[in-house]
Amino acid sequence: MDIKYAYWNNKGGTGKTSLCFQSIVRYAEKHSKKRILAVDMCPQANLSELMLGGLNNKGSEKLLERQGLVPRCSVGGYFQLRLPAPYSPPKFNAHDFITKPNSYNKGVPTNVDLVCGDPMLELQANAVNTLANNQIPGTNPWIAVVDWLKDFLDQLVDEYDVVFLDCNPSFSLYTQIALSATDRIVLPVMADDSSRRAIQNAFSLVYGLKLPSEIYSAYAFATKLKDAKRPLPKVHLIVKNRLTQYMGAASAYAAVLQAIESDVGKLLKSNPEIFDFKKLEAGFTEVRDFQTTGVVAFAKGLPFSKLPIGKQTINGHRVQVKEDYLSNAKTAMDNLVAKL
Repeated sequence: MDIKYAYWNNKGGTGKTSLCFQSIVRYAEKHSKKRILAVDMCPQANLSELMLGGLNNKGSEKLLERQGLVPRCSVGGYFQLRLPAPYSPPKFNAHDFITKPNSYNKGVPTNVDLVCGDPMLELQANAVNTLANNQIPGTNPWIAVVDWLKDFLDQLVDEYDVVFLDCNPSFSLYTQIALSATDRIVLPVMADDSSRRAIQNAFSLVYGLKLPSEIYSAYAFATKLKDAKRPLPKVHLIVKNRLTQYMGAASAYAAVLQAIESDVGKLLKSNPEIFDFKKLEAGFTEVRDFQTTGVVAFAKGLPFSKLPIGKQTINGHRVQVKEDYLSNAKTAMDNLVAKL
């Protein structure tokens, strides 16, 4: 595997999953000879529903079909396999948990495979936490559990070039399992004060920066990984998402985005090791609000490249995809993908 990208923000509502989906399919279109694996680490499994056809094409039903197989063809099925053997990988075949989205949704390129998401992650969370926090002489239970996804991907290392992980907007243990297995983080933010706080929280959670007390340091994600001599993922790209045409330089929204850039700029000087870029402008990209174009693409599970222009029916409602909005959406995603 060349590289693994995790799309994550501790804050919900930043458009993370739709960005992740459009990034994956566009990257796959532009790199047709590369093998790509998408891993849905969110219990809501919205990425999986999109990959399997979206709301209009029964993506949810197709996902339930995959989850109904034996073994359960999802990340929850793999975790279920690991619960009785948490500290050393049992014999398993990673392909048992992989889906070919193109078999269900022709809009997804053939060079993309998928490990489906699963609401069972939430049910499994208490057990996973307990296993990770056990005290066992001579072993590190937390690292052993956090390595579950790494164990899975290690079996596929020669089969895929790039892995994309869609993460839950939380810092629960299954999110930590995802982040510890990745190389680079793509962090979407929006133009509001809560996004500024969220990005500050994200740096605290992943890198242990500006913790409120030294008490927390020993339990921090970064401390535990460093103690085990494991690398931390680096921030690869910060996506200013859902910008509107009214977001002029003098607006309150623009002021928030400038404040976020300023915060990142200070960290780039004080902690350059946590970033995958050296210049501030290289680490940011902008995405305008997709508006109706995004809603239709989401409902149909389609890349923007395959979305038709004009009036269409979504859930019984007539909506229109305008050519200029679709063109803007394509340009934004091309700019994002060019930075991957």
